[in-house]
Amino acid sequence: MTHPKTPVDVDDVREPGPDSAPDAGDGPDTTAGTADPADENDGAESQSPAAAGPDTAGSEPDGAGSDTAGTAGRADTAKTANTSETERAGGDTSAVRSAAGEPGDEEPEAAGVKPPGEPGEDGPSDAGPSDDGPCGRPAAPREALGPMGGSADRVALRSPAELADALPYLLGYHPDDSVVLVGVHGDSGRFGCRIRLGIPTVTSEWPEAAEQLAGCLLAAGAARGQRPDAVLVYVCQEPLGAEGGRGAMERLRPLALSLVSACAARGMPVREALCVSAGRFWSYGCRDGDCCPPDGGALAPPGTSVLAAASAYAGIRLGASLAELTARLGPLGAGRSRRQERALDRASAELLPALLTAAGRPLARERVLGLAGRLCRRYRAAPALTGAAEGSAGAAFRLQDARDDAILSDEEAAVLILGLQDRATRDRAAEWMEGPEAEPALRLWRALSRRCVGAYREHAVAPITLAGWVAWSCGDEPAARVAFGQALALDPRYRFALLLHAACSRGADPEMLRKCLRRQRGERG
Repeated sequence: MTHPKTPVDVDDVREPGPDSAPDAGDGPDTTAGTADPADENDGAESQSPAAAGPDTAGSEPDGAGSDTAGTAGRADTAKTANTSETERAGGDTSAVRSAAGEPGDEEPEAAGVKPPGEPGEDGPSDAGPSDDGPCGRPAAPREALGPMGGSADRVALRSPAELADALPYLLGYHPDDSVVLVGVHGDSGRFGCRIRLGIPTVTSEWPEAAEQLAGCLLAAGAARGQRPDAVLVYVCQEPLGAEGGRGAMERLRPLALSLVSACAARGMPVREALCVSAGRFWSYGCRDGDCCPPDGGALAPPGTSVLAAASAYAGIRLGASLAELTARLGPLGAGRSRRQERALDRASAELLPALLTAAGRPLARERVLGLAGRLCRRYRAAPALTGAAEGSAGAAFRLQDARDDAILSDEEAAVLILGLQDRATRDRAAEWMEGPEAEPALRLWRALSRRCVGAYREHAVAPITLAGWVAWSCGDEPAARVAFGQALALDPRYRFALLLHAACSRGADPEMLRKCLRRQRGERG
């Protein structure tokens, strides 16, 4: 597979239907172009069998089979963020060329947008009738359902600028170094499944990654009976070196063209292909300088876009960036890492022999769980910081995590990290997922994830998965999907992460698993 260690992030927007009971993570379905401020937690993150290879959860490529990195909470609002009608980022008038220069599929007539540089006529968008929009072509209103699936609070996104500004709300965080595909349905341009994947560092892999992503999106939509009628494409990456935003856009053009070609080959024309870089956006399909200037259009200041206003009205706050969420689970810096690794070496010599013998295992498990319980009480006695909203989310995270790291000694961390490698111990630790136990447990699992350093980095799979589980159980789906993706990047076959990832991506209700864990706890007394 192209990216055996990079989970594909898929967000599956679902419509309430006769055979789908509302799940804890389900929100109203967003229509392309309309944002539902109340539906920020709708997406799910999962691992795509196609794009993630062994990381897949064995389910639909977009929902449970892909790594959805990108749905933040329930913002259907966000989900609507991507609806425009620019169609291709192609090369010829008749075909789109892939990154390798091979001719692609014929330009879909419904695209309504000619490839860059082609004068052609602007055709009507098949997203539905509407007033004239940017680029001189009809701009169909993209709609997202209002709160609780109602139709009252709809936000129409009519331009590439509004689509670009809406992307973080669609995913629930600011995507870094990412490709995002969003399925579009029906005449109103309703948003459906969403998939995110880290941009492959090897450019020769771009065409294959594009084929996998397009296949994942199609399979995810088809699995829910919502085959996408069209697609929105985003490529997001900061400039490398001194190239600048426009240079990044040109460098990423072959990737965008490969995605356009791969989607078109599956009968899903691309209505808009956007590059977001250095605080600006570019359309690969729009040649109108007033709408999409050559030097890019500036993204709206945070909190000022149409979708941001609708989200604020609905009480939804945009989270951190993908990089910031990922950093909370990453290893400590070099100086601290060396001390922690030595502590892990000592704990291995002491604890592992007990865990590997039938006689020593029960006592070792009780020791580990007893220590974890004491640490959770210690974290609970040091409440999490509040009022950090005035600064950036990343700064707030760093401050909180530094405080949490100071609560945990190297020796304590080492014992817990090694003890959680035992499945029964990990499963009992997963019972701390609600009520007053959840928040201190989440902080502890994150802190342990950061202590898995050096040769012990792969030991982070257990605490990272536990952090994802508690985050999901508490309603923070974006953080949960990021955690499950990180766990599967370390160990694509870790079954606990695969199952949770798949369930979260499908929009399953975590209450089902909570009931099982409560029963398990009750039976044990």
